[in-house]
Amino acid sequence: MAGFVAVHTGAGNCIDETKYQRVIKEACIRATDILRNGGNAVDACEAAIMRLENCGYTNAGYGSNLCMDGTVQCDASIMNGTTLNFGACTNVSCVKNPIQLARRICDNQSNPQLMERIPPMILAGSGAERYAEEMGCTMIEPTVLISSKAKFLYHHYKSKYELVAGNRSNKNASVDEEEEDEEAEQENQDSIMPVPDPGNEVELSAALDTVGAVCVDASGRTAAGCSSGGILLKVPGRVGQAATYGAGCWATDTDDLSIATCTTGNGEYLMKTLLAKEICNGAFTSDCAVTSLHKTFKQKFLDSPLLPQQQDLYAGALTLLYYPKQGSGEVMWSHTTQSFCVGYMATTQKVPKFVFSPLPTYSVPGRSCVVNGHNFPLRI
Repeated sequence: MAGFVAVHTGAGNCIDETKYQRVIKEACIRATDILRNGGNAVDACEAAIMRLENCGYTNAGYGSNLCMDGTVQCDASIMNGTTLNFGACTNVSCVKNPIQLARRICDNQSNPQLMERIPPMILAGSGAERYAEEMGCTMIEPTVLISSKAKFLYHHYKSKYELVAGNRSNKNASVDEEEEDEEAEQENQDSIMPVPDPGNEVELSAALDTVGAVCVDASGRTAAGCSSGGILLKVPGRVGQAATYGAGCWATDTDDLSIATCTTGNGEYLMKTLLAKEICNGAFTSDCAVTSLHKTFKQKFLDSPLLPQQQDLYAGALTLLYYPKQGSGEVMWSHTTQSFCVGYMATTQKVPKFVFSPLPTYSVPGRSCVVNGHNFPLRI
């Protein structure tokens, strides 16, 4: 058996994919090295995401988007497909690699606790940071996670946000004045710039660059994980899909099919639809991965009654399917955004493969979905 890993740097409107190529390939190489040396799928998944968190280009770990108050608050999660253990952390600011903390929480799901206490599955804020320190995670000052890119985006969009908020406040005040001049009011309305919607990551930062990884090891065990700094200008304390059970990642191993997936996009919409879990559930009831993914994105996301149909709905997913009886697998990427950057590598390969996936020209971002993928053998 060989091992296989795939990673992504987020679905969005990627203007220059070249900045992601090197770090995606480095993440794949780091993970496959671990698999070749006897590491398992969770080890490799964690290592790949740690590399993506440290690069500074992505919205995870160092380089995370800043909250409305200018602070960094990170989310991460990881799931073991064999044990079905899940671990996540949210609103952490002092942990260098949030995925490392999520891994510790995931592993401790199987460890007995004193006085029969149930081990935590998700930890938040200062409690999560204390736990991280106890578990030996690398701790840092919160400002260390703020990159120059994140700082620039924050000041750029914060000034726009404040300008729009000021314009709206002035407009509402003037409506109450009975003697307001109608022409002046119309001129004021025309001068108001479009509001950058904090729920729309495409408007606020050119790419939805949450990161994720999926992996299968030489024993056929799978794992999936994701890490994110959340949406730009988010309300401090906001929890995103990267820390939400069933939304950010999912992995399940069975005798006939093992599957692992990680998502990116509009976090609140991914949480409402539990997209990661729905992707995996759909794969078990279909003979075709492409058909299953397209159907899930269409029925469970784009047409979901849980989501506002008048808005564009942005999401992406990286999915790995392994068929134990055939000794083969598929890696699939699907997205409703303008583009998606992914990479993958088997332990039998010398170099990783980078893929820039665009939405077809005839498709409308936020309204339609594209699905593509690659088959790979796992028996040597």
